[in-house]
Amino acid sequence: MAKVIARAGLCSRRDAERWIAEGRVKLDGKVLETPAIVVGPDNAIEVNGEPLPLPERPRLWKYHKPKGQITAARDPEGRDTVFDHLPKDLPRLQPVGRLDYNSEGLLLFTNDGGLKRKMELPATGWTRRYRVRVHGQVDERHIKTLAEGITIDGVHYAPIEASISHQAKTNAWMLMSLKEGKNREIRRVCEHLGLIVNRLIRVSYGPFQLGEIEPGDIVELPAKLIRDQFGLEGKASAPKEANSKPNLSGKKPQGRVGRKPSDKPTGKKTGPSRGKPTSGPRGKRS
Repeated sequence: MAKVIARAGLCSRRDAERWIAEGRVKLDGKVLETPAIVVGPDNAIEVNGEPLPLPERPRLWKYHKPKGQITAARDPEGRDTVFDHLPKDLPRLQPVGRLDYNSEGLLLFTNDGGLKRKMELPATGWTRRYRVRVHGQVDERHIKTLAEGITIDGVHYAPIEASISHQAKTNAWMLMSLKEGKNREIRRVCEHLGLIVNRLIRVSYGPFQLGEIEPGDIVELPAKLIRDQFGLEGKASAPKEANSKPNLSGKKPQGRVGRKPSDKPTGKKTGPSRGKPTSGPRGKRS
């Protein structure tokens, strides 16, 4: 029952369980006492005296998360959350994966819990790509170690594909790709190698690209793109990676040349514009 209520967009599953315990949910006219019950399309569900609304179609947004926001609905320490900066007219959204407080770049949101779980499953096999600036000198020894995988304090991190895009005297920019996405994975493996991460930008998540949206902006992705990627509306195909490679160079595409459907901002763009993002040597765009 809690899953059904959450799917309708009223609240999270945890909140739905609390509402049921408080006697705020009725099933076929009777107050429900436990969420552990299977319901079907013929059951009448009421929440706070109102019929349960029909769930929305699955929708997906991409958000350019700035540094200094936590990926959570609430923070006990009182820090800014990503939800504090989303437009108020959006439905209840759930983040797909996370970016830590000091990381920035692409963060996906959906209104559908099932879609969120599908996108986060390791079995989906989607690659997350990052531009990473580290303090220290990077050489081929680091690249080889990352490619072989690392075990740190009993935790094994799968191989990470990495390359050096720019090396200065004290800092280097790297391009890093991984599929597991354990908590603070890039920061931990780099620190283990003696490299301190001082900037981390996610530029793609599977087929979805950060593109040119400004920090703090959110863009809804087209329904057709979601149908094609997830085989919705009766299609049986599994989520798939885009055939094209993402733009990791930090250079802005020229006109429409090389722009892919999953790469260009589409739909209505909302949210405050907070200046152009910069990253990489000499302030190249990320």
